[in-house]
Amino acid sequence: MTKKAKGKPGDGLPKMKHKRFEAALYDLQVELTRLQAWAVAEGARVIVVFEGRDTAGKGGVISRITQRVSPRVFKHVALPKPSDREKSQMYIQRYMAHFPSAGEIVLFDRSWYNRAGVERVMGFCSDLEYERFMRVVPFIEREIVDNGIVLLKYFLDVSRDEQRRRFQARIDDPLKHWKLSPMDRESVRRWWDYSSAYHEMIRNTDTDYAPWYIVPADDKRRARLNLISHMLSQIPYEKVATDLPRVPKTQPKPRDAKTDLPAVHVVPNVFD
Repeated sequence: MTKKAKGKPGDGLPKMKHKRFEAALYDLQVELTRLQAWAVAEGARVIVVFEGRDTAGKGGVISRITQRVSPRVFKHVALPKPSDREKSQMYIQRYMAHFPSAGEIVLFDRSWYNRAGVERVMGFCSDLEYERFMRVVPFIEREIVDNGIVLLKYFLDVSRDEQRRRFQARIDDPLKHWKLSPMDRESVRRWWDYSSAYHEMIRNTDTDYAPWYIVPADDKRRARLNLISHMLSQIPYEKVATDLPRVPKTQPKPRDAKTDLPAVHVVPNVFD
């Protein structure tokens, strides 16, 4: 059982400088490669659920986790809205299709908890469907854990003012326009409806075997470092010895060797 942190990480602290962030991130990413090697060697299975308010930085922290590791081990799952076929299935079914096999770490960028968040607030599910979900999800997660899968659940939280600032930044930056959707706008407008839904979600689904970990995320850099550090602390991985190869000698050059590729279609250099 981990000790609860005193206060919120980042309270009263200035925004973390980029240089310090990158140095700390490098050390954590080294540990992530060690976690990867251990998971493959031991056949471990890990699920990490990333939930949170819109603009809280779920995608950003996932991109930092996956930046230096293999996509064959760390699998980023961000499901679109369900198809008509998927709507006819058992609710958890389309998520279970992405559960890890041996040597895999699955990162859910939003998860089955959509039912307790956006679906509940926006009326995309009935009261009966919502109540059934809230009743059965602790039992499903109990089975996941009892099956030997490491299950971690994170909720990234931001203040109302910070969410509004980030939403405006998405409007102002063409590189972020793809992140905008009608649902994002509603999440800003219906702040208190979402607050109530998330409160109920966490209160009813926080268990000893699958607890929720809240990540204060007004400072994106600290939030990313804190989450990755905590995630590593929750998985009992060990450093696996790596048999590193030496750079081999190049084979002798044949007499008829072609030194240049045929210049059929060459990408021009436009950055002189």
